[in-house]
Amino acid sequence: MEEAKEIVNNIQKGTVSPLYFLMGEEPYYIDKISDFIAQNLLAEEEKGFNQIIMYGRDTNIDEIVSNAKRYPMMAERQVIIVKEAQDLSRSIEKLVGYAENPQATTTLVFCYKYKSLDKRKKLSKVLKKNAVLFESKRLYENQVADWIMKTLKSRNYTISPKAAQMLVEFLGIDLGKIDNELNKLQLITPEGTQITPELIEQNIGISKDFNNFELRKAIGMRDSLKAHRIVNYFAQNPKDNPMVVTISLLFSYFSQIMQYHGLPDKSKANVARQLKVHPYFVGDYIAAAKNYPMKKVSQVIGLLHESDVKGKGVGAVNISHGDLLKELMVKILN
Repeated sequence: MEEAKEIVNNIQKGTVSPLYFLMGEEPYYIDKISDFIAQNLLAEEEKGFNQIIMYGRDTNIDEIVSNAKRYPMMAERQVIIVKEAQDLSRSIEKLVGYAENPQATTTLVFCYKYKSLDKRKKLSKVLKKNAVLFESKRLYENQVADWIMKTLKSRNYTISPKAAQMLVEFLGIDLGKIDNELNKLQLITPEGTQITPELIEQNIGISKDFNNFELRKAIGMRDSLKAHRIVNYFAQNPKDNPMVVTISLLFSYFSQIMQYHGLPDKSKANVARQLKVHPYFVGDYIAAAKNYPMKKVSQVIGLLHESDVKGKGVGAVNISHGDLLKELMVKILN
């Protein structure tokens, strides 16, 4: 996120705010900014007396303000970081008085995760005027693959579109979890390397051949043999391949195919933009749309809904999820 980079760049240039309020559903950037401040704003010898870590569940606004108003010892500033500040949500508006006139020799950082301030209330307005107010919004699933590519590019690595999609489907949209896996890959590969499906399979444990991405592609191409092989693998490894995830991803896939059918402009660029997919995958959607006319897509979406209900135990007692997926494949591909 460019706003997070700008905050870090300003600090590096010496433009430091006395108050940072970091909030939002995505904790990744909140942690990155607060960690950067903790590691870089004070010299190591200054941290003992001038850097304090507090936790929302163990403190209150009055105690935080009291600490923030004291002067640093043998340093130009002190740093106070309030972690899990969302635990103070019921009393957070009491910060207004301090936010109106923050102590110039203190850098006070609030890590207010998984929620945001009410923008209609006074504190939000005061922070916007007198502090750095940063909101970290959670990415949509279709944005995460691009985030992976940009993150690796900034570190002098590249990644194939398929490899990026494998990570998203296996790890979800948790940027912190994804970044941990990227760091592991960077430790074992030199700069300039392209991260491939083979590297991911060997080092993270995601199969490059038996995963939801390959299942979707096989179904789209009406490759019955490959689709059934993948589903059989899922049936043998249910913990690593939960049915609910497979059904959800297939539903999204066929919803996109339906959307494709309704596009008046079917140029590659417009399809990528409207379906929110990487241009690399547009050809797969065009081929799948030829194999699945609008009427068949509607039928498949109905079958997916039916399988989802059965997977939750309605009308399918004592049938394993693996068997339900096999039954689903037969109905979709026949």
